[in-house]
Amino acid sequence: MAGAIASRMSFSSLKRKQPKTFTVRIVTMDAEMEFNCEMKWKGKDLFDLVCRTLGLRETWFFGLQYTIKDTVAWLKMDKKVLDHDVSKDEPVTFLFLAKFYPENAEEELVQEITQHLFFLQVKKQILDEKIYCPPEASVLLASYAVQAKYGDYDPSVHKRGFLAQEELLPKRVINLYQMTPEMWEERITAWYAEHRGRARDEAEMEYLKIAQDLEMYGVNYFTIRNKKGTELLLGVDALGLHIYDPENRLTPKISFPWNEIRNISYSDKEFTIKPLDKKIDVFKFNSSKLRVNKLILQLCIGNHDLFMRRRKADSLEVQQMKAQAREEKARKQMERQRLAREKQMREEAERTRDELERRLLQMKEEATMANEALMRSEETADLLAEKAQITEEEAKLLAQKAAEAEQEMQRIKATAIRTEEEKRLMEQKVLEAEVLALKMAEESERRAKEADQLKQDLQEAREAERRAKQKLLEITTKSTYPPMNPIPAPLPPDIPSFNLIGDSLSFDFKDTDMKRLSMEIEKEKVEYMEKSKHLQEQLNELKTEIEALKLKERETALDILHNENSDRGGTSSKHNTIRKSSPRQKTYLHLSPQSRLFPGTLYVVTGLPSVILTPA
Repeated sequence: MAGAIASRMSFSSLKRKQPKTFTVRIVTMDAEMEFNCEMKWKGKDLFDLVCRTLGLRETWFFGLQYTIKDTVAWLKMDKKVLDHDVSKDEPVTFLFLAKFYPENAEEELVQEITQHLFFLQVKKQILDEKIYCPPEASVLLASYAVQAKYGDYDPSVHKRGFLAQEELLPKRVINLYQMTPEMWEERITAWYAEHRGRARDEAEMEYLKIAQDLEMYGVNYFTIRNKKGTELLLGVDALGLHIYDPENRLTPKISFPWNEIRNISYSDKEFTIKPLDKKIDVFKFNSSKLRVNKLILQLCIGNHDLFMRRRKADSLEVQQMKAQAREEKARKQMERQRLAREKQMREEAERTRDELERRLLQMKEEATMANEALMRSEETADLLAEKAQITEEEAKLLAQKAAEAEQEMQRIKATAIRTEEEKRLMEQKVLEAEVLALKMAEESERRAKEADQLKQDLQEAREAERRAKQKLLEITTKSTYPPMNPIPAPLPPDIPSFNLIGDSLSFDFKDTDMKRLSMEIEKEKVEYMEKSKHLQEQLNELKTEIEALKLKERETALDILHNENSDRGGTSSKHNTIRKSSPRQKTYLHLSPQSRLFPGTLYVVTGLPSVILTPA
């Protein structure tokens, strides 16, 4: 009895110790995950769990997003998950997205998973037309997206129509031109074929390098009003704050780079931007909702922190990640080179095999033709022999008839015809018989000559038959053919071995290998500059080519603005656009806020400028 009571008590106490949980669904750009979270978990606990699951270490770019009352919000790291204004219906859903964007994707994005998540998000924003992209640039981006998905172009595999089900171009671009899907696919495929040799991560990085120069890349837009009540747009991105006309999201009217802002004051719904240069007027604006104000504040703090971080030496963690990334890139490059050599050797072996097979087939055809010629020669010889025999018999028959005619002539001569008339008639008949005998003799002589000629032709045919047999004998007695499947030559000794069966890969990077790799990287840089120039020329050619098919009446406001900027000699570079709209350009300063930023608190920084939020 006592044991039963003790067991029940231990079971009930164990039951009480188990924490309560709730289900969370995390949606990334290419997957969905579900987790059981404890009720006491804060945003950081859930965020760290998602990052560990994805294998993501560059966590400072990302966040967990949710929507409340048509307003976007981000999960706060120091606040309990369920204390946010989220739906309490399970599973609670969050979007795992990039919250902040790098200034230079190639330099800042280290991990391959980070590059891939950015690529998917930026690609979707371009296709959904949240980022404006010119038609010619959208075709180039589509070709890199195809390279990332399908690998190298293979005409035998990637046949016409293989992109029919792919969403690669914004609908705005498709509707703007009188072009069929086949025509778009042809132009995308032409560029896709030029990307041969690029791995998936390289193609995705090329995509981001082009996309980051688009004017709307990485900009978060908010509707605001200035002191006069005029409606404007506030843009927050990695470079600073920008003020836009609501009808023009491409070119800001004025920009405030982070290094030119003295402080930002926030009180209730009013924001105040004080430039570092006191000669420039203070800019004040109001936003619509408190939630929007909080979101603007979060983005300002986060982007400013990253702006400062980029201008300092890399942390030990980032240095380790970059070192690992360089080693992994070098390993992959050497592996690709080894595979390329093996592929080239295999292709050469296949070409040699095909050539030997072709030669063998050709020799078989020659032997078949020689046999057929021999058979025709034998048939011709048989026909000539038969014709010669018939001609010889005809000559004998004609000779016999000539002899009979001679006998008839002798008989007529011997017959005595007494009367003169009979004599005359007999003379005439004798004359006719002589003429006939002469003709018979001539015909017999002609037939004899023809028989001799046929005998000569028969001799020549038999000689041709003998030569044909001799040629066939020469063909069949040729030397043995080379082997059909030559063994590929062994790899050079300086190529590292690669064991596919082993549990792990190991490479011994020698100094000579690294020097060779460095030289190849330098060579690739030069080639990249040449390719960039070539791509720009191709973009201009494509733009000129499809300009005649454009439907002017379908141009959007952004299309018109982009064309006007191009006609004025403008550039699509995001940095150049912001530099032109900046009230004053200064060199970058190292900013160092002394504490975390929250509204209602005064932050004073002496000496260096920083983002300061002060109560009104």
